[in-house]
Amino acid sequence: MSATADPNSQWNAPVKGRGTGLAPQNRFVPIAVVPDFEHFEHDFDELLGDRKVPTQFLVDASQSIISENSSPDVPFRFSLNPYRGCEHGCAYCYARPYHEYLGLNAGVDFESKILVKEQAPRLFREFLCRKTWKPELITFSGVTDCYQPAERRFRLTRGCLEVAWEARQPIGLITKNALIVRDLDLLRQMAAENLVEASISLTTLNRELARELEPRTSSPEARLKAIEQLTAAGVPVRVMTAPVIPGLNDSELPALLAAAAKAGAKSAGYVLLRLPLAVEPVFRDWIARFRPSHAPRIETLIRQTRDGAWNQSHFGSRMRGTGELADQIAKTFRVFSRKNGLEAKPPTLDYTKFRPPRDARGQLRLFD
Repeated sequence: MSATADPNSQWNAPVKGRGTGLAPQNRFVPIAVVPDFEHFEHDFDELLGDRKVPTQFLVDASQSIISENSSPDVPFRFSLNPYRGCEHGCAYCYARPYHEYLGLNAGVDFESKILVKEQAPRLFREFLCRKTWKPELITFSGVTDCYQPAERRFRLTRGCLEVAWEARQPIGLITKNALIVRDLDLLRQMAAENLVEASISLTTLNRELARELEPRTSSPEARLKAIEQLTAAGVPVRVMTAPVIPGLNDSELPALLAAAAKAGAKSAGYVLLRLPLAVEPVFRDWIARFRPSHAPRIETLIRQTRDGAWNQSHFGSRMRGTGELADQIAKTFRVFSRKNGLEAKPPTLDYTKFRPPRDARGQLRLFD
């Protein structure tokens, strides 16, 4: 180990089934770990970059489950995240730097070391039982995907939805995984009471690009099918064409919006690619590996939307960018949203039906 090692020199061989093999230096940790290749002298798979990294599930002992957000760029105040880290492994994921607060890296650790909040349903129940809670929208999830593959095993999102239904608590769901349709039985009931909305992220219609860019999430076809099924169940669906990546998928905006509308989506939104902190080296490494001949153009166009920088963190511009190209993307989105009937505002959910759930002992609140 070395305290002065160049973090960019860390081993970055590809990892099978992962969005990145990078292990960017954690900005909070002064010591960098540098691989010693002598250890792999007889391991040809490792030397050739044919690595496999198994997913580890770690217990997250958090004592609270609801996060409060004050950003003017985000349309919700409260969110619930059952997991930290995300197996989807999307190369562009803005949530990667959150793993650094845990002493892990924003690269391969983010997608292979998943912290599981096993007590999420209980903590959510306790939150909704607070006498001070005045019901408003709670979004699953504001950071990592609540329907990532880990949900098949741990069913924490399902458990939290059951609590929400019991309390008639309005919920917004954000995901790019068709696993959401597993919970159609609950979502159909909540939709009938105007208690739920869903946002489905649709980045590309190109199956190969989706598998490279978002290696462990649902195919574009599966996401469109999920929109159809949710709509048929009465759940209002918003499509998020996010992120829009200049030079890579921005030309797909018209087709993405048309496909989502055909599947039943009623509204749409978009977010320009964001590359905060350690997300930048991860995404640039992805471009170099999967789109080497297009890398210079993609990188130039990204910087054109960020005043020559890789990222902007200012409220108001961080989601949309600045400059002529950013304006062109915004105009294209507006034109084709209108053309496909996707200009509807998200529905106003019903907050009048809220009733505190039973507490952990099964008791109802006697007085409000």
